[in-house]
Amino acid sequence: MNELEIAKAKAAAAYNAAADYFDHPVSSFWHRFGRRTVERLGLRAGETVLDVCCGSGGSALPAAESVGPEGKVVAVDLAERLVALGAAKAREKGLRHLDFRTGDMLALGYPDASFDVIICVFGIFFVPDMVAATKELWRMLRPGGRLAITTWGPDLFEPANGAFWEAIGEERPDLLKGFNPWERISTPAGLREMLAEAGIAEAEIVAEAGSHPIISPEDWWLIAMGSGYRGTLAQLDAATLARVRERNLSRLRGCEAIATNVLYSVAVR
Repeated sequence: MNELEIAKAKAAAAYNAAADYFDHPVSSFWHRFGRRTVERLGLRAGETVLDVCCGSGGSALPAAESVGPEGKVVAVDLAERLVALGAAKAREKGLRHLDFRTGDMLALGYPDASFDVIICVFGIFFVPDMVAATKELWRMLRPGGRLAITTWGPDLFEPANGAFWEAIGEERPDLLKGFNPWERISTPAGLREMLAEAGIAEAEIVAEAGSHPIISPEDWWLIAMGSGYRGTLAQLDAATLARVRERNLSRLRGCEAIATNVLYSVAVR
């Protein structure tokens, strides 16, 4: 497999594994930031929306509520188990104009200028070539349409993130990551540079500092199990997993919150 295919396979495997905890109440930030992204777009009744890397519907569901039944939302993700979760929510809410699909945002096959709005929340960095992915999303946007890319700011999930990788390093140093792909776009300057390389000269970028409360270290472990960290944890045998969990959580005694700094960007075509 080439680099792109490997990245896609890893992302799909990690989030399919994480689906059992993805919607746990301790991970409510997925939907909080998805809704905030939608609120920044000022969606209008009847608009057509494409939501890529949609997860279980954090932004797709509020988008569908905003455009109403005369509008249309197509929500796409590589992880079929997350897509199934989102589709079930759409059925429960009677959102028949919201269509969840398993798919690759780089190979959707839509013609140029197909959508009024395109949304990508915490997903653009899963593609090795973020510039190419952004160009593809921009291509599918109608003149006057809006592209929203939301990504993580600096210090994601600290101090829990650092404690997690220290525990992994003590057991399986071969699984340590030297670089997280979102770090390139974790500042307004970095995100603006990436957008410019994709041909987007102007974008409104808002940096929002924030934190997410955790009642106990165990809350953090549930977050890890319901997120991309699951891809690493799935490679551990049961005994190693238990040791990593204990080492990770022992470093978080007394921790009451983790960092969830976010960057929102909206560009008009």
